[in-house]
Amino acid sequence: MRIVVFSDSHGNYDVLEKIMERHKDDADAFIHLGDGEREFELISYVYSGKKLFFVSGNCDWGTDKPDYDVADFGGKKIFFTHGARFGVKDNIDIAKLFARKNGADILLYGHTHIAFTDYDDGLYIMNPGSCGRPREGLPSYGIIDITKAGIAMHTAEI
Repeated sequence: MRIVVFSDSHGNYDVLEKIMERHKDDADAFIHLGDGEREFELISYVYSGKKLFFVSGNCDWGTDKPDYDVADFGGKKIFFTHGARFGVKDNIDIAKLFARKNGADILLYGHTHIAFTDYDDGLYIMNPGSCGRPREGLPSYGIIDITKAGIAMHTAEI
């Protein structure tokens, strides 16, 4: 199973469409980690046949979407959040705690606009960076492959 993860598009519909087009045939699911609800809603109409997931960010004002969620993908549990609620700009300890309390194998978060991957005592961790307004380098997104052999994840530039 392949999951494409993006975050912090901040109104940039074109970049979401570019990522979706790039992975429409090889991804099983797409997760947006917030700060891009308006453009994600438009993408969900265009790609209505795809499995699309979204959590709200601190800039998604007036939304009724949750700011974190937990779901099973390919037999692995993923805890995904924008991260503002969990203070990820300071450190990711609280987010890791919530992920572990929810039995997650993978923690996904955004908000910092900086790509990051790690593995910590059984927990895979990824921040895909920002596809709309990166703070370091080029716009980026994440790719997670879940196979019988295990979990592989990396970030990709747009």
